Amino acid sequence: LGVFNTLGQPNLNIKVDRDRAARYGLNTGDVTAAVQAALGGTRATTVFEGDRQVGLTVRYPNANRLTLDGVKALRVGYTTTGGDTSFIPLTDVASVSLDTGATYIYRESNERFVPIKFSARGRDLGSTVAEVQQKVAEQVKLPQGYRIVYAGEFESLQMAKARMAVAIPIAVALILGLLYALFSNFAYSLMTLAAVPFTMTGGVIALYVTGQVVSVSAIIGFISLLGVSVMDGILILTYYKELRLAGRDDLQAITQAYEHRMRPLLMTALSACIGLFPAALSHSIGSEVQRPLATVVVGGMLIGPLFLLLVVPALRLAVLRRLKFAKRRIGLGGKRAQTATK
Repeated sequence: LGVFNTLGQPNLNIKVDRDRAARYGLNTGDVTAAVQAALGGTRATTVFEGDRQVGLTVRYPNANRLTLDGVKALRVGYTTTGGDTSFIPLTDVASVSLDTGATYIYRESNERFVPIKFSARGRDLGSTVAEVQQKVAEQVKLPQGYRIVYAGEFESLQMAKARMAVAIPIAVALILGLLYALFSNFAYSLMTLAAVPFTMTGGVIALYVTGQVVSVSAIIGFISLLGVSVMDGILILTYYKELRLAGRDDLQAITQAYEHRMRPLLMTALSACIGLFPAALSHSIGSEVQRPLATVVVGGMLIGPLFLLLVVPALRLAVLRRLKFAKRRIGLGGKRAQTATK
């Protein structure tokens, strides 16, 4: 922990005793005006220098205002019962002390605050701050009017997560819209995304093996995997539709589509994996930003193609056959209805 230095400046504190001042017919304004005139000066008159007017300010000499005893002996005037003016020392109506005060007052959003800093080492920032918040809430009792605000990198992390919560659904919706514009079929659009969960699983496994956590950088890596997975699905399904139009059945079309598109899929995955592999292994200064992104992409591109070539084809074939069976059943129903009508 580190606390920014806020104390260390000597402060001269003068606290007026209202009851004692009232005995002389004085209030706090009268006393502070006398102190201001003695220490800071007050405008006594105006001096003319040709056409110029210059305010003449007077105050006590240094010997009477630069020491604590001199300040205590400052004379405060008051009116006696006979109408004359008399003087008393400042200590008769106020307490004067030399204390340690603030060297610098930190402000943000028109509020004063005391900054306390700490850094997380060996663990992620989010879980660290969550544990800090729990222990502070249990063990620290703040005075009235005080509150704790967690700022710095944690505040930036929370703001980034809030932006991601809005940006990611919008990105997925745009991708679905583009896929529907391409295939003109909502089922095909969803099948294009069939490989996304498996690719994401590869990224999660990579983070778990390397001992990292989901951060903003890792989320960006998952978004990259989403784009690559969608591109692979487009390559497969567009070629599948071409083969179906050429007269192939479901099994032949899906098998040939993967046979002809297997090399582009693997080259795409391996090129991204090899390109980011050095960043995934980096531990130098600044690597904590790029390493989660690279780890997610490398893990997804290594494990994702295995599921993409072994599991996803069977899954897509089952869905495509189901769609075909539903269309055939609707066609038979229409034919039977037409026969019954005749």
